Amino acid sequence: MSNGCSLQFQYNKCLSSSLRVEKLRRLQLSQALQHTLDRVSVLGDQDSHGHTGCVNALSWARNGELLLSGGDDTTVRIWGIDPADTSKDYPFVCRSVIHTGHTANIFSAQMLPYSSRIATVAGDHQIRVFDIGEATLTSGTNGKETSYSTRQSLIHKLRCHDDRVKRIVTEHSPDLFLTVAEDGTVRQHDLRTSHDCRREPCPIPLVKVNHELSTLSLSPLTPHLFVVAGESPFGYLFDRRHVGRNLRTEWGTYALDDSSLTTCVRRFGRPKAPAGETRRQRRRSEHITGARMSASNGHEVRLAFSSDGVYLYSTYDDPEDERTSSSPSSPLLPSNTKLEHKSSLEKEKTPGPTDYGGMDIDAESSSSQLNTGSDLAECSGSEESQTDPIDQEDGMIDDDDDDEDNYLGFEDPRQDAESNYLPSVSVVLPRQRYSGARNVATIKDVNFLGPNDELVASGSDDGNFFLWHKATGVLHGIYEGDSSVVNMIEGHPYLPLVAVSGIDHTVKASTCALLPYQNTCVLTQIHQLFAPSNNPLSHFSRTENATTIMESNARLTRPQLSRYGIATLLAQARLQLALDGPNEECRNQ
Repeated sequence: MSNGCSLQFQYNKCLSSSLRVEKLRRLQLSQALQHTLDRVSVLGDQDSHGHTGCVNALSWARNGELLLSGGDDTTVRIWGIDPADTSKDYPFVCRSVIHTGHTANIFSAQMLPYSSRIATVAGDHQIRVFDIGEATLTSGTNGKETSYSTRQSLIHKLRCHDDRVKRIVTEHSPDLFLTVAEDGTVRQHDLRTSHDCRREPCPIPLVKVNHELSTLSLSPLTPHLFVVAGESPFGYLFDRRHVGRNLRTEWGTYALDDSSLTTCVRRFGRPKAPAGETRRQRRRSEHITGARMSASNGHEVRLAFSSDGVYLYSTYDDPEDERTSSSPSSPLLPSNTKLEHKSSLEKEKTPGPTDYGGMDIDAESSSSQLNTGSDLAECSGSEESQTDPIDQEDGMIDDDDDDEDNYLGFEDPRQDAESNYLPSVSVVLPRQRYSGARNVATIKDVNFLGPNDELVASGSDDGNFFLWHKATGVLHGIYEGDSSVVNMIEGHPYLPLVAVSGIDHTVKASTCALLPYQNTCVLTQIHQLFAPSNNPLSHFSRTENATTIMESNARLTRPQLSRYGIATLLAQARLQLALDGPNEECRNQ
């Protein structure tokens, strides 16, 4: 008995020690991310050529030991730290490159848990799974990059989707994962069960809607729930505990039909358009480019709206009618009604010099920090923000009536498409909005950073990426991540390290290399790593110019058309296209 008690005591002591170490690690990581970031590494140079097309896919694997990247060149590159290189803090080098055989852009690449398998999805409607072996992933590089052909590495090819496949979400299994595609479906794939998509019907999808879908996310803490969004003014929360549950009691809704295996239990929407915003301005942003569920609490959801900001929601919030008031000038939205028995879970604390855990903000303490709401409206000019007058210099006129809609042939899609947006499902409104970035040109993801998801991250069309404090909406920093557009931001799971990729149209000295089998200079698309800097002056921080940057983004996000200049613009575009030829780079984002 005494021996048993002694073993239990030692186990409890070790467990307590491990918990203290983990708590300290999380605290240090959170505090480190409060500091200014700087670029510490560029992946893709003359020694390791990197991608020769836009990098659309980034994901950390093996607890951050590896970084996967994929892009328009249809290759997947596996990056790891070179232990022999002591000249850099983060000496990442390309260990392996997989020539996937996809015939269109790769949009997502993930390593399946507890395995050496890598799954990719692309614009050719296909899902491919590769396996290059455990030894390749764990061995050092010896300064060389190992290349694998499709024949050497491909183990599965799935054609279940009928349109471009945009995202992969892994589960706690080496055989199970989810995909979402522009055919309006979400599918679960089980590699243990084989089927021929050409000879037999594919399994019923988890989700099927009547419009395009492009983004998908779930939290490991609540794997029965996932969020999906796309060409719709709403994000959708689905519950896949479909069989044997009383959904009416749990969510206040019924199963809709038998065409999918899950049920939409909530929609995430926005307040109605403010009085000064025209119908076409809101329609331009009726598309969600990124969705992310929190891995630290399992209930918070981020949605990035095209031509708009990033919004914060919670699955704990009760649905409410859409507010008729305008979008608030403050980034802090009035919170929805909470479930009383879960309210204690909302009191998350953000380590650092300022406590952002609660929703009530001390105005005096936050006044010295950059605010992305009312301050942005003030710095952009009161007249412009209220009336949007004609710009006499450029001769451009803002959309302000339905006549121009008719003139240009636009129709209001809400009249015919509202039934496609699952109108019978209740709508949850956002808790908070994060603004300042510009999300118009390409498909941009949204992400959390920090062990407790303290920061919200988003790319922008101005070549920067933005960080906000989650609890307050206050801008934390703006950093140059690309010379053109930043699309992807992925934080390391255990280190204060952030990987960034985008579209870089500028040929730089370090990225222009002659490959042995080519006679022309190839533009190498690079992605970059950022980490807290010991130097208070970050070379890539643009926070000091935040007012100018956000003012410019707000102005360029507003749709403007010249009623009398459409024919001229079209003629100029056709002439330029005839002279330059089609631009193949970073197409079909």
